[in-house]
Amino acid sequence: MHRTFFSFVGSFFLIYIESYIVLLVTNCTTIDFGGIETFINIWAMNFFLLFSICTDIEMYLKEKADKNNTYSH
Repeated sequence: MHRTFFSFVGSFFLIYIESYIVLLVTNCTTIDFGGIETFINIWAMNFFLLFSICTDIEMYLKEKADKNNTYSH
């Protein structure tokens, strides 16, 4: 649940950062996404990128916790 929420909110933040970088590089003042479909596609790519990163981090932390809780004889 936390991964989904973080990915949902973080994807909009990434769109803002990506748009700002494009504005700086091209010296433009506005960005036209070309419609809501393009905006949703960009949001979905960012969402799944963040969701996969969060999943990898969660799996790493669980593996690390399991390794620390294992008692070797």
